[in-house]
Amino acid sequence: MNTAVRNLMPFNPHKSKRHASPKALKDMANAVLETEASAINALKSRIDQAFVEACQIVLACNGRIVVTGMGKSGHIGGKIAATLASTGTPAFFVHPGEASHGDLGMITYKDVVLAISNSGETDELLTILPIIQRLDVPLVAMTGNPNSTLAASATAHLDVSVEKEACPLGLAPTASTTATLAMGDALAVALLETRGFTAEDFAHSHPGGSLGRRLLVRVSDIMHTGNHIPMVSLDASVSEALLEMTKKNLGFTNIVDEAQTFIGMFTDGDLRRLLEDPVDFRNMNIRDVMKKNCMTIHADLLAAQALEIMQNHKFNSFPVVDDNKKIVGAINMHDLLRAGFV
Repeated sequence: MNTAVRNLMPFNPHKSKRHASPKALKDMANAVLETEASAINALKSRIDQAFVEACQIVLACNGRIVVTGMGKSGHIGGKIAATLASTGTPAFFVHPGEASHGDLGMITYKDVVLAISNSGETDELLTILPIIQRLDVPLVAMTGNPNSTLAASATAHLDVSVEKEACPLGLAPTASTTATLAMGDALAVALLETRGFTAEDFAHSHPGGSLGRRLLVRVSDIMHTGNHIPMVSLDASVSEALLEMTKKNLGFTNIVDEAQTFIGMFTDGDLRRLLEDPVDFRNMNIRDVMKKNCMTIHADLLAAQALEIMQNHKFNSFPVVDDNKKIVGAINMHDLLRAGFV
């Protein structure tokens, strides 16, 4: 087969199985990491006035950040848009190819466009550039070519050029996409800090994850309430307390006064200790065997904090009280387990 024809054929990885030693594989991987680390390190000198201007443009935006880019730049742009959106800066990604076929309608005069192109000459971006200019919306560009058309047209330009790609052929976007992603993270975090965005704010946009549970779910969301709260009066017998514990199945019962103010508690552990005593305790008054001065928690406490207290003090359950020490709920380790905290 002639060379010209062979060069037109797609690469077949199954016919080209080269063998490399473990050392060679490690050396290649380390070379990639060193190249990409160097590319990121070079960005430090470019956190300059242009970066400040880009931040100020985004902070002044009353709409959303519309991120766009083709190919690998588009994939990086999707990640940057997602990072911005989850850290307090509303953003979404628009494919530039689709933009010229109707999706430009997603951009309003209140928005800011963040365009990404390593060359700064991507046809699909240059096609929609006049429309963006007619909308008179600010344009922030990330390119690897400060002298490109896109860079020259931008309100603020962020230089993400790299000395070389990590790909030994110098073709596959590697160091350049890493540098662009890192610059996007720098932009997002700088904005996050400026906006005073908190961990709880972050959790509100991630309610389905473990972070959301840890920062959003409170004791009030998972505690037992109403008739499901185990409680007996100070005048109850130990037998009555045991029946209440069995019925409510939380491993303890609260002891309360007539106003349902918390006085003390009796637990499975207390029962086991009583069983070691030969005295018949069943008709004893609960006030004689209950624990006083017990630790309680409030309903607005984060469930994650309740778990930490349980683990630190080796407790399995807690009475939940209001500011006047009145019983409003009950929670135990199984409740936290069901809620995904254990």
